[in-house]
Amino acid sequence: MRLWKLAVPVAVLASGISPAYAVSDRTVSYRGYEVTVPADWPVVDLAADPTACVRLDRPAVYLGRSTAQSDCPAHLTGRAQGLILEPLTKAARSTDGELQQAVQDAGVLATAYYAPGGADAAREVLGTGRVTAKASRIAQPRAAAATPSVVATGNLQGGFAFDTCTAPSQTAMNAWRYPNSGYKAVGIYISGGLRACDQPNLTPEWVAANAANGWQFLLIDVGMQAPCTTFSSKMSADPATARAQGRTAAANAVVAAQALGFAQRSAIYSDIENYPSTAACKAAVLSYLSGWTLELNTRGYVGGTYVGAASGGVDLSAEYNNPAYTRPDNLWFARWNNVTNTTDDKYIPASYWTNRQRVHQYSGPHDETHGGVKISIDSNAVNLTAPPAPVTGFDATGGHTTASLQWTVPAGTTLGQVIVRRNTGTTPPPLPNVGTAVYAGTATSITATGLANATSYAFRAWVKDSTGKIGPGVDTVLIGTGSTISASASAISYGGSVTLSTRATRKDSGASLAGVPLSLYARAKNSSSWREVARVTSDTSGQAKSVQKPTVSTVYAWGYNGSPDLLGSRSGNATIEVKPTIAINLATAVKLGTTTPVYGYLRPQHPDTTVYLQRLTGPNWPTVATTKLNTTGNYAFTIKPTLRGTSYYRVVWLADADHATTVSAVKGVAVS
Repeated sequence: MRLWKLAVPVAVLASGISPAYAVSDRTVSYRGYEVTVPADWPVVDLAADPTACVRLDRPAVYLGRSTAQSDCPAHLTGRAQGLILEPLTKAARSTDGELQQAVQDAGVLATAYYAPGGADAAREVLGTGRVTAKASRIAQPRAAAATPSVVATGNLQGGFAFDTCTAPSQTAMNAWRYPNSGYKAVGIYISGGLRACDQPNLTPEWVAANAANGWQFLLIDVGMQAPCTTFSSKMSADPATARAQGRTAAANAVVAAQALGFAQRSAIYSDIENYPSTAACKAAVLSYLSGWTLELNTRGYVGGTYVGAASGGVDLSAEYNNPAYTRPDNLWFARWNNVTNTTDDKYIPASYWTNRQRVHQYSGPHDETHGGVKISIDSNAVNLTAPPAPVTGFDATGGHTTASLQWTVPAGTTLGQVIVRRNTGTTPPPLPNVGTAVYAGTATSITATGLANATSYAFRAWVKDSTGKIGPGVDTVLIGTGSTISASASAISYGGSVTLSTRATRKDSGASLAGVPLSLYARAKNSSSWREVARVTSDTSGQAKSVQKPTVSTVYAWGYNGSPDLLGSRSGNATIEVKPTIAINLATAVKLGTTTPVYGYLRPQHPDTTVYLQRLTGPNWPTVATTKLNTTGNYAFTIKPTLRGTSYYRVVWLADADHATTVSAVKGVAVS
C-alpha cells in the first residue's frame, strides 16, 4: 500500500462511504465490509454510475457490479493498483494481475488489481479488510464449468469485426447484431497482466448466448510487451527467457479461453503494442511469439498476434522464413489507413500469411452507434478460417513390435492428409514436425511397425486440410508390457520335461497383468522359426507356467500379444539343451588277454554319426576307439585289456545342431 505523510481531504463519490481523515489512508465501506486504501484513490459507485468504465490502468476503488454498456475507450493497455468490491455472486479466482478474496460473512467479493510486481501491495490492501456488519453468510459460489465448444474465429472470409476494451453488454450485442451493424465478430480481452478493463460481462453464458446469435470472436491476451518499451510488464531481452515467457503466457491464455467455453482450433492473439525496433528488441519479441505459438499449437489452439504493421509487422515479415523462429499462424496488424482489406503492401508482403490468416485493424478508436447503442471501438477487416476438426475414434491396439492404429476423419473435411507421429514414453509429439513419423496419407487405419520391446509409445494424429491448415492433435497411448522367463532346468535328458515360468507386468506402473492370455513360443535351437506351443491365462499376480517335453534342444520365450492400450512384449530367451540318452554295456570282469564287447545305443537315433569310446587314464579320458551308429542307433566296440586291475570306460556322443553332447555312465571292468 502506498503511504502518505500528509492528511488528504476526501470527497464522497458514492453513497455508503464514510470518509476517513487519516495521515496516510482512508477507510472505504461496502455492504458491511471495510477496507483501508490510499487516500488518493477515487471511489466510483457503479450503482450510481452504471456506465462508468472499470479501468484497471488507474488507481481507484469500484463499488458494485454493473453489466450495463460501459463507457470505456476502445483500446487500453496497462495496469495500476486498485480495488473492486462487488456482491459475492461468483467464485473467487485469482489471475495474473488480480487477487480475489471471497468475504462470505459480508457477501462481498474483493478484487485487488495490481501492476507487475505489485502482488504484495495488493495483498496488503486485502489484509486490511474486516467485516463490520455481518449479513447472512453467503457460501462462495462454485465456478461454472464451461464445456469448450465455441471456435474463435471459425469462418469469416471478407467480413468485419470490432474490438473494444470491455466486452459489451448483452443489450449492446443484440443491438449491434448483424445486419444492424456491419460487424459479424467482436474482439474480446480474455487474459493477460496488462488487460486494462474489467470484464463484468465476459462469462461463459455471454459467450454461448452470442455464439448462438451468430457472433464470432477474436480472443486477445494483453501480456508482456517488448523490452524496449516503457510498459510496466516487459518480456526478457534474453531470447531463451522470452520464449519461455511466451509459452507460459499461452498456457494461461488457454486456461482462460477454456473457462469461457472456447474450444481447440480457436485462435488467441498476443497483443504486442507498437515498439521502437532494435535488433535485440526484435529478437526478444520474435522469441516470445515463437514460444507463444508453439505452446498454443501444442494445446490444439491457433497462435496469433496483434502488432503494429510498422513495428511487429515489419519484424515478423523480415524473419518469415527464418527457422530460428516459429511464426504466428495468424497475423492481426494495425494500420489505420481506412482501407478495408487485409493486405498491406507497404509493410507486410502480400505473399505472407495468405491462407486466410489475416486481420487488418484499419481504423483506430472511434465511436459508432447501431441500434441506438454507442460503443467506442476499433474496426477490423477479417479474412480467417479455422483449421480442420480433429480425427475422432483415434485408438491403438498393441501387438508385438507393432500397433494397429485407426481413426475417423470428420465429415465435411476436405482432406489433404492425416499425419501420425510417435514418441517413446507416454508424452506424444507436441507438433506434426516433431517425433518419429508413422504415417502421412488419406487412409483411416495403418499398422505401425518397428516398435521396441517392453516400451511405451504415445501417438498423435493431426488432420491437414487441402489448404494446408493443420487441426488439433489427438492422442492415444500404448503402455509397454514386460514378460520374464525362467526354467526349472537348463538341460534335460531326451524324454524328460522342463517347466517354463513367466510373469507379465505393465511398464508404467509395474502392475501385474492378471487374467490375460500369455503365449509360450518355441523354436528349435538350429531354426529361426517360432511357433506357439502353449497359451496360459495369467493368475492374479500375472504369473503363468507350462510344462514342456522338447525332443531337440529348444529355445523358449514367453510373450503377451497385446490388446487395446497395451503393447505386446516378449521375454528374453531360455535355451533348453536336450541330451540324447546313451546306454553302455560292459562285462564286470575279464581275464587278461581276452576280448570283451562294449555296446549300447543312442536315443534318439542318429545313424551314421560317431561315438567315442574313452578310457580313464590318470585324470584324463583319452579316446581309444571310434565307431559309427548303425541305422537303429546302436554301436559296438571290442576291447582287450593288457593290464591287470580295474579299467574304467565311457562312451561319448558329440553335439549336433539338435542335441547337446551326451556322455554315458562310467563302467568298470576288473582284469585278472
